[in-house]
Amino acid sequence: MRIPFAQIDAFADAPFGGNPAAVMPLSQWLADDVLQAIAAENNLSETAFLIPDASGEADFELRWFTPGHEVRLCGHATLASGHFVLSSDTDRTQVRFRTRRAGVLTVMREGAGYTLALPAWKPEPRPLPEVVAALGVTDVVETLWREGGYGVIVLESEAAVRAVRPDLRALAATGDHQAIVTARGETAAVVSRMFAPGAGVDEDPVTGSAHAVIVPYWAEKLGTDRFGAYQASARGGALSCRLEGDRVVLGGACVTVIEGTFLLP
Repeated sequence: MRIPFAQIDAFADAPFGGNPAAVMPLSQWLADDVLQAIAAENNLSETAFLIPDASGEADFELRWFTPGHEVRLCGHATLASGHFVLSSDTDRTQVRFRTRRAGVLTVMREGAGYTLALPAWKPEPRPLPEVVAALGVTDVVETLWREGGYGVIVLESEAAVRAVRPDLRALAATGDHQAIVTARGETAAVVSRMFAPGAGVDEDPVTGSAHAVIVPYWAEKLGTDRFGAYQASARGGALSCRLEGDRVVLGGACVTVIEGTFLLP
């Protein structure tokens, strides 16, 4: 079986930046263990699989897998999937994806890039002492939690965010969740990093789902529903952010860096 394959750098306007995702279109779903094995073979933070949506609710069904398991929501691989579809059909202005756990997600053209509308998942204050200890941070302003596995640790400065050097083994022991460190920024209005070793991702380069959680928080703190964000990983990635009711709308560009065929026995 031959499956088309594209590796796309999302939230990047040039190769080697942003967050790489594999996008693989299928005619129908393969068995879950096969999808998982393909994602493990790709060994990227996420592989996105899409099939035509027979329900008529959207254009495609979409699922995302890390090398270790299927995830509830992946923003950068959704943006990459939108780029995959829209760059191959210039008459389209948008594409809608039906997902199992996050509803229908829409990617639209905007200027030279795209926007992606995600659910707004506002976090609530909650002590996270084990996560804070594993991150090795001391200048903590606030800790918050969002159901589904999203921990937010607000730090005093961008420098503090960039300086985080977590104990990844200890952090993985706290569970399968995102540990998002964030602060008011100098590079952008908001900066962040995201670690999820419990899910097999030590540090994610640019994380759409993390921004679905921190954008509602920062919109309230900054007193604006529009701002720029930067995820300060080694690859780095810039996002435009706006809060529209119960949706977080993220903007960014994508670059296709590899096209080929996955050979499935």
